[in-house]
Amino acid sequence: MVQQSLDAVKAGSWEWCIHTGEMRWDRAGLTLLGLPGGYRRRIESWLGLVHPEDMPRVMAATEKSLRERSGYEAEYRVRRPDGTTGWVQSRAHLELDENGEPVRMLGKVWDTTESRMARESVGQALRYMSDAFFAVNRDWRITFLNVEAERLVGPAGEVLGRPLWEGPAGTVPELEDRCRRAAADGRPTGFDIQWPTDDRWYHIRLVPVPDGLTAYLTDVTERRTRAARRAEAERAGADQAARINELGNALADTVTTQDVIQVVAAHVLPPFGASGLLVLCLEGGRLNVVGSVGYPGAFLTKVDGVPAFGGYRLLNEVLSSRRPRFISSAEEYEQLFPDLTGNPALARKNAWAVLPLIASGNAIGTCAVSFDRPRRLSADERTLLSALSGMVAQALARARLYDTEHARAQALQRGLLPRVLPCPAALTPAVRYLPASSGTDIGGDWYDVIPLSAERVALVIGDVMGHGLAEAATMGRLRTAVHTLANLELPPEEVLAHLNEVVCDLGDDSFATCLYAVYDPITGYCSLARAGHPPPLIVRPDGNVECLEPTPDPPLGAGEPPFATVDLRLPDDSLLVMYTDGLVESAARDIDAGIAECTQVLTSEYGRLLTCPPPRPRISGRRAGGRHGPDHDRLDRLCDLLVGAMLPTRRLTADDTALLIARLHGLASGNTAGWPLPADPVAAGLARTHVREQLEAWGLGELIKTTELLASELVANVIRHARGPTRLRLIRGTSLICEVSDASATTPRIRRAAETDEGGRGLQLVSALSQRWGTRYTAEGKCIWTEQPIAWTGAPP
Repeated sequence: MVQQSLDAVKAGSWEWCIHTGEMRWDRAGLTLLGLPGGYRRRIESWLGLVHPEDMPRVMAATEKSLRERSGYEAEYRVRRPDGTTGWVQSRAHLELDENGEPVRMLGKVWDTTESRMARESVGQALRYMSDAFFAVNRDWRITFLNVEAERLVGPAGEVLGRPLWEGPAGTVPELEDRCRRAAADGRPTGFDIQWPTDDRWYHIRLVPVPDGLTAYLTDVTERRTRAARRAEAERAGADQAARINELGNALADTVTTQDVIQVVAAHVLPPFGASGLLVLCLEGGRLNVVGSVGYPGAFLTKVDGVPAFGGYRLLNEVLSSRRPRFISSAEEYEQLFPDLTGNPALARKNAWAVLPLIASGNAIGTCAVSFDRPRRLSADERTLLSALSGMVAQALARARLYDTEHARAQALQRGLLPRVLPCPAALTPAVRYLPASSGTDIGGDWYDVIPLSAERVALVIGDVMGHGLAEAATMGRLRTAVHTLANLELPPEEVLAHLNEVVCDLGDDSFATCLYAVYDPITGYCSLARAGHPPPLIVRPDGNVECLEPTPDPPLGAGEPPFATVDLRLPDDSLLVMYTDGLVESAARDIDAGIAECTQVLTSEYGRLLTCPPPRPRISGRRAGGRHGPDHDRLDRLCDLLVGAMLPTRRLTADDTALLIARLHGLASGNTAGWPLPADPVAAGLARTHVREQLEAWGLGELIKTTELLASELVANVIRHARGPTRLRLIRGTSLICEVSDASATTPRIRRAAETDEGGRGLQLVSALSQRWGTRYTAEGKCIWTEQPIAWTGAPP
């Protein structure tokens, strides 16, 4: 049975007597080796069958077995007597004598030709496959490498049997550590490496095997290159998307044309390494410069206002074709546009991307991005710039519309405000008005200075709540109403009461704040009434700043009369600072903090320098007009200081701001004179006498006759139509004022007298002789006053 099995698998057995050299084979062994039955049973017969190339290996295995008293194993080729060759595998064990010396070797042999051929086929496939392959044993010595691996590791004849790390593999970072970890873990692993002999990238697959480690190396350089290009393209795409998104977000926050220019300069020029930006808009058939960065003034002057479709061919072609032009050097520029030779030098640029600005299907201008050095833009950069130009065009069109509407709103706003403030003798005014920097709606802030009788002056500042045309119209109505009420010489609380009625008549959603003040330079008193308005700041001549009681009456339209009046006695040269809430209040600052900040500005070193009274001239008095030039300049600088500190130029403001500062000038003593008059006809004569004597004392002899007539007519009118007590007062200021007061509340009126009437012409005479005249009501009754100009030949005394 055993023999039949051996025959079936082409295996036989053998026995070798070591001392005699006799070697016996069984029948299967003889058949396997191709020996005849009568062969010579000697070891030499077997050795004669071993292929000469395999003989050293077979003898080495035999000697090792005898020397080490170990088993024997060898695979080799046999050359049979019939001329055929085959592979056999032989395995045997030793029998030892009592002294431990080998005496006999018993073994088996079987045919491995088919398995050997299969292994050789695999080996050939491994050797010539496109991927590199090598194997190492447990000592990390190279046991096999194919042709491709020889290109990387070295020729087989030189590296087989040598440690792997002595060759190029030893210079690959972390390769040895990873190989040792894979062998220790017993698990396959793979990773990419760059091989030092050709600098190409390979994916190495490490597979642990029982007697060592095998490695497969696949060239992945092209794949990595494609992946890198794909990743670079993806990064470029993401970068472009990020730039577009960043520019879009920034442009969404722009309001004005200059905002757009600043955003484009900040977000487009740096990423491209550009140094210049020039934006021109189409207006009236011409291209006008609306913003630039990095261009000299001489070049801007040359291109500003060029015809849109003729006169500057580069811009004309871009605008008419609606296609960008990319010019990489000054030489190319002058070659393409010989008629524009010299422009690159004038502009100090050497490369350009000139882009059309198209908004809503309309060409609205051009945008030029330029470079200091020659620059050839890539296709991706050109595509990105073209995409960005569309976003810029949309933002610019929106900003230009805003600029136009904002300019119209500001023009309307300023048209509703006084163009020039009067400069009465009682004060020196300075004013600032700043419209809101965000939004196109106009505001409702207003201010005014209104001269009254007896050298008194009314100052008013107000704010209609809200923005828009309706609020501007309300502001105009209130300003007109204030003028009318002021000319009626009504006290501040009554002025506000009437203004409250005006606002209430406009509807429930109309409100306004107002501060109305009347300053009397003769008494030095200032009467103020407030309706919901921020308190004024009072700067004393010594520089101390006071704030009026911060709690006002309710705004106009929200409260009911009466309104409270505050009477303050203010020293000569005091400052009255009036303002709207836009100066002191914002989203980031409440009104109390704003008022405190204003006070700090006024009391700062520079603020004190501007608030202190100017040096008085050696000859005191007023010239006609009452305007003090040096003091007005100083107050102008004080306005700029307050506005600059409270409203920095870079901060957008949502509310308009009005600021009115007035230096108060009291009338010097000796410039007024008054007398009581009896309630009988002799009062007219006494009035003439007082007038004559006082005017002679003042050196105003040329006004004696007309003033006597005026005083006589006014006193006679009181005696005839009113009741006492009667009083005469003369005031010498920029003009000569003559006042007659009585206890009657009846208002005198000019009437048309018939030719046969004996009276009724007194007030006609008063109107003809005086520059202006009028009536004001007092606590005791009324006062009729006249004014006559004083022809000063020099400074008044």
